[in-house]
Amino acid sequence: MCSANLQPEMEKKNSIPLSKRQRWLRRLQWFVIVYCLIGIGLYHFQDEILLHPTVLAGDYTFKFAGKWEEVQIPFNKEEVTNMVKFYPDDTVRRGVVLYFHGNKDNIEHYAGFVPAFTRKGYEVWMPDYPGFGKSTGEFSEKSLYDLGFALQQMAIAQYGKDSIVIYGKSLGTAVAAYTASVNPFHRLILETPYYSIPALFSYYAPIYPASSMSKYKFPTYAFLQEVKCPVTIFHGTGDWVVPYGAGVRLKQFLKPGDQFIKIPGGSHNNLAESATYQKSLDSLLSH
Repeated sequence: MCSANLQPEMEKKNSIPLSKRQRWLRRLQWFVIVYCLIGIGLYHFQDEILLHPTVLAGDYTFKFAGKWEEVQIPFNKEEVTNMVKFYPDDTVRRGVVLYFHGNKDNIEHYAGFVPAFTRKGYEVWMPDYPGFGKSTGEFSEKSLYDLGFALQQMAIAQYGKDSIVIYGKSLGTAVAAYTASVNPFHRLILETPYYSIPALFSYYAPIYPASSMSKYKFPTYAFLQEVKCPVTIFHGTGDWVVPYGAGVRLKQFLKPGDQFIKIPGGSHNNLAESATYQKSLDSLLSH
């Protein structure tokens, strides 16, 4: 009998609406849960977000036009860098371009950019990063710096420093800037560079502590301050992968005589189609 009398009272109590403060606390709880889940996902899957390699079998046969040679650079038993040397038709070489590519696919994806350099008399040495193409080993920031150092040593042994151009595209811009900071080469050219990886992450996820969460730093801005050779930066205003503002932040570290070339409307992957880019690059490679 008593329980029957209490039932309506309990239902009445449970039906009391939440106060405004309680509703906000509940929303805050859900926000914190979602924030933490997304943050954990970003941290654990940052390699998948940043890197998009295409792996090739060791016996895969490249089919590039023109003259080229495949080279294997062993670092140890587990880490071997696969590199392709592209040669100009002219037997008289102006020098060599060390080309550090972006974050996707492998050498095959970037080989289409090679003629812009070979027709000006330059060899192009294009390595794949660990885990890209036929290159083996574990991708790490240090492994890319080691690769840049090894390549510039190989190039110096064959060419004078004044005949070496360091070129970086997207992800490879930090590696190129590091490599150019080691020695005073002929020129450093950066296409769609970023300030650093944490700074880039902050563009996409500004509410997270990117500096603490990012396992990669790639501080392009720091390396630029150590580069003694002339520097040219190309960046498109329509770039949605590495926002134009990320490149503009690097202007403060350029020396007198360095260039920052804005490509109006240019996106992340089409700067090579721009007449401004083509004319400027031809001029740079002619001097």
